[in-house]
Amino acid sequence: MSGHSKWATIKRKKEVTDSKRGAVFTKLGNIISIAAREKGGDIETNFSLRMAVEKAKAANMPKENIERAIKRGTGEGGGEQIVELIYEGIGPANSQFIVKVLTDNKNRSAASVRHAFTKYGGSLGTVMWNFEQKGVIRVSSVEFRISNDEDELELIEAGADDILKEEEGVTIYTKPENLQKVKKFLDEKKINTESAEIEYIAKDEVEISGEDKEKIEKFIDELDGIEDVSDYYNNVL
Repeated sequence: MSGHSKWATIKRKKEVTDSKRGAVFTKLGNIISIAAREKGGDIETNFSLRMAVEKAKAANMPKENIERAIKRGTGEGGGEQIVELIYEGIGPANSQFIVKVLTDNKNRSAASVRHAFTKYGGSLGTVMWNFEQKGVIRVSSVEFRISNDEDELELIEAGADDILKEEEGVTIYTKPENLQKVKKFLDEKKINTESAEIEYIAKDEVEISGEDKEKIEKFIDELDGIEDVSDYYNNVL
């Protein structure tokens, strides 16, 4: 659940993909549309779009859905314009959450997110002061083949600020402007990545256990169930 370790969240999202595929495709389509609108519909020149399309393909999103989402973003496909919104709030056990929303209906999204916080004893409020944006690349333990100091030095020279090794895989942190360069380095090494995105990372984290942890997990499930929510970040270990 942590901003520094989202492997459990990634796994949960994959499970949701299987059981609620339509809703997941809607979320992925919105991410693609936003990326295409901001920097164009060419995945060769638009890094954010390429990452969004890779994520969609990993979820087995049909090619025609991906193409339709790109056209929607570039204005060729019609339909309501998608906007990105950021909500901040206090979740269960005084946890801090940043929720990213992609929607064509601001009122609906605001009501849904506010309801989720209220339902689990939280409220919307300012927490951004405890977060900073970083480039985050996740590589599964099976794929990660950088095993010695020299390899890690190369990765740092490519733009990595920190390398966190866990049982499930490796998380690489970069400055936002270095994300694309580090991703290219891994691509050249033929290392497949689970994800490569700009994320909100908590400066100070809190360790939660017991009933409080269960409440936070239920709250996260609630967020996962909101179609307009594209991602969320928290300060929980």
